[in-house]
Amino acid sequence: MARARKRLAGAAGPDKKGPEGKRPKTKNPGAASAKVENSSLQETSASENCGKNLSGYWLMKSEPESRLEKGVDVKFSIEDLKAQPRQTTCWDGVRNYQARNFLRAMKLEEEAFFYHSNCREPGIAGLMKIVKEAYPDHTQFEKNSPHYDPSSKEDNPKWSMRSLTLF
Repeated sequence: MARARKRLAGAAGPDKKGPEGKRPKTKNPGAASAKVENSSLQETSASENCGKNLSGYWLMKSEPESRLEKGVDVKFSIEDLKAQPRQTTCWDGVRNYQARNFLRAMKLEEEAFFYHSNCREPGIAGLMKIVKEAYPDHTQFEKNSPHYDPSSKEDNPKWSMRSLTLF
């Protein structure tokens, strides 16, 4: 689960293709290179000055098609989220340490893309908002859960989850 950031679009450099898919033609390649460097410096300066106005989004991946894990269907789609009371759910079952750390780093009211993964048509299916601080994932303690982790202890849980709501 990586955090995506909007960024400023850059000018095509001497080795990069322009908007029409063609390399820019120039009589003096050195001049073009200097222009790109200056443009790049302005871009960096603009992004530093306006960086606070750029918003970030979390990418929350889920599988919209049925898949059994330890005899339990772990399918969850945007339609399943829409069917939840107040279109709010907990994001449980994360069993990757880096993804867990990202879950813990999220702030209230931040936005996240609901991403359909591992399906015929993967992609962003909706926009959500984080509505609850990180808290222990209860599925790590449930022996019948496909996300059960026998090495996790209730007094020192390994795994966290978040509550999110659909925009």
